[in-house]
Amino acid sequence: MELYITTAIILVGIFLFIKDYFTIDTTSILIMALFIVSGVLSPEEGFSGFNHPATITLGCMFVISAAIFKSGIIESFSDRIISIAKINYVFALMIFCFSAALFSAFINDTAVVAILIPMALLVCRETGISPARLLIPISFSALFGGTCTLIGTSTNILISGIAKKSGLEPFNMFEFTLPALCLLAIGLTYLIVVGPLLLPKRAGVHESGLTKEAQSYLAEVFLKTASTDVDHSIAKSKLVSQYGAQVLSIKRKYHRMYEINGDTVLRAEDSIKVIIDPQHLTELMEKGGYELIGDKANLLENEKSKDGKEEKKIYEVMIPYGSSLAERSLRQLNFRNIYYASVLALRHRKEIITQDVSNVILKEGDMLLVYAAEKNIQTLLSRKLIVILSNYQTKKVNYKKAIPALLITLGVILSAALNLTSILISAMIGSLLIVTTSILKPKEAYDAIEWKVIFMMAGVLSMGKALEKTGGSDVISQFIFDQIGGLDPRIILSIVFLITFLSTNVLSSKAAAALMAPIVISLSAALGISEKPLLIGVMFACSLTFMTPVSYPTNTMVYGPGNYKFNDFLKFGTPLNFIIWIAASFIIPVFFPFEVN
Repeated sequence: MELYITTAIILVGIFLFIKDYFTIDTTSILIMALFIVSGVLSPEEGFSGFNHPATITLGCMFVISAAIFKSGIIESFSDRIISIAKINYVFALMIFCFSAALFSAFINDTAVVAILIPMALLVCRETGISPARLLIPISFSALFGGTCTLIGTSTNILISGIAKKSGLEPFNMFEFTLPALCLLAIGLTYLIVVGPLLLPKRAGVHESGLTKEAQSYLAEVFLKTASTDVDHSIAKSKLVSQYGAQVLSIKRKYHRMYEINGDTVLRAEDSIKVIIDPQHLTELMEKGGYELIGDKANLLENEKSKDGKEEKKIYEVMIPYGSSLAERSLRQLNFRNIYYASVLALRHRKEIITQDVSNVILKEGDMLLVYAAEKNIQTLLSRKLIVILSNYQTKKVNYKKAIPALLITLGVILSAALNLTSILISAMIGSLLIVTTSILKPKEAYDAIEWKVIFMMAGVLSMGKALEKTGGSDVISQFIFDQIGGLDPRIILSIVFLITFLSTNVLSSKAAAALMAPIVISLSAALGISEKPLLIGVMFACSLTFMTPVSYPTNTMVYGPGNYKFNDFLKFGTPLNFIIWIAASFIIPVFFPFEVN
């Protein structure tokens, strides 16, 4: 009976993952709760994902990665990367692909892509290269780089942790680096040779309408003395309540007010910069007690105070993976009143939105056109809520923090690679050293952890636990064995790889890994072969997924800034996925034979 309940809960989970009714972490925790409530798992078993070695290791690695990024080590290479990329398109493609792959082998791939996107956009603006011809290769290269080491992606850590919990030997730091490098070489060749032929030459968002569209909704109006809005708060004024305007700033006599909110009172003869629908603007001019002033073409220019200091300007920003802005609207976030920043427009997947922006549910990868002072943008940056795509500036290296952070990271990697201790212990000691040496403050360390990923990991681990406890993994593996058990092990590896990478296009990579790992462990036992080739096949297949913009977080991150269409990923990513599928089926067994030692 428990097996039927487990199967039903997993099917419900898959349905929720596909339909995207809730965030991935919410769905994962919901699945865990269903297992506990139904009695399939005890509370201790259900919550065991939170103290699973993979979850703890991942949390520690987030802290170590944050220390590297805060010190500016990676961004210190930006001048060199940008100067090489400016030579021509091929050089740009090569340097960004190699950089993404190298950094992602040791550091969180989403953070690496978040740093490289603004660099690439700067190069595109100065050379005329279409961002669409660079950003997909950056994302794909980061995925290849992440497969090269145990700490390259959270999926690698997860599968190694599942293997250890099943009584098998966990993977070493560089144990699967050689086959991963072979796939990396194939992938980079495809990106550099085929990329110029298949990638679109579409203009970037900054050239194709986000700013231009926002400009068409901008206006500056003069509040007449006889208007009924005089001495009323912004929130209660007809300008907002009836005509749906968004107030950006108010010029009163000789100064302009920026830090305003719904309680700010309008005064006679105020000059008010607003975002407003053109039709509503016409109605406002006819009967609203306002006059249109100013030149609309100049409204997006940076404004300066009398001392020449920039007050507010336009920033193109992106919501990165893990941002707490995602899955909520600007109204729910009280964005304007908390950060004193106005969103003029946003690119939500393919759609550019300028009307009723405050009620749109934001998604990771959305681009926003934000009107704000630099200090408010820095606040958003420091809280990891946004990534700036425009106005890119090189970050100075803090050597007092960079050198210790680099040494600690090397210590974590080498101690695990030389089998001096497990990756769990070395990562834990490394993250503690990061805090105790004041490279990061305790609060910064807590903020560095992507709790969404931690909760998702804990949740999806319950699926594997339930399959294992109820014998579901044995039943499924036996069914697979009955169907294909007589085939060559390479063909079985190929089928496992195919099923896994197709699954990641509808499930998260972690969910696919948590489901497939226990199954292939049981399948290996039934076939009498080594489990490592199949586990590495699952590991690679979960990360090397290129067919859709939602198959992996880095693909989602480049979707908006590259001004891509869904079909761009299908057209360029599908051939690469099938090439890697065939290649992995032959390469993995070379380094990991099927024979049991």
